[in-house]
Amino acid sequence: MSTLKADTIQSTGGGAATLTKQHAAKAWALFDQVSVALDSSFNIASTVDDAAGQWRLNFSNALSDASYSWNTGEQDYRCLGVSTGLIPTTTQIKFYSRVINTSTLTDVNYNNVSVNGDLA
Repeated sequence: MSTLKADTIQSTGGGAATLTKQHAAKAWALFDQVSVALDSSFNIASTVDDAAGQWRLNFSNALSDASYSWNTGEQDYRCLGVSTGLIPTTTQIKFYSRVINTSTLTDVNYNNVSVNGDLA
């Protein structure tokens, strides 16, 4: 059995090596919608509070198309989702948060989102 040890792996052209058959999150974020603070993230340039209960995340690097999957963390009193008029694009994803079983949109302190797809 062999062991390969390296500090940096690059492509033959000198850039980042492409991993095949790997499916890691292409973007994720932990943020506070009330204070519009981005606590921790990967491939997220910024978060914007568009209105009460409506917010978006702007990607640092675009995805190849808008047909990516996403998931969010939820608390018991709210529901998160992408709704009509909040269609994901290759450069951002827009969400709403509302009280469960109502149409009341509300800002939430603790949000986490993960996005899976292919980078452009």
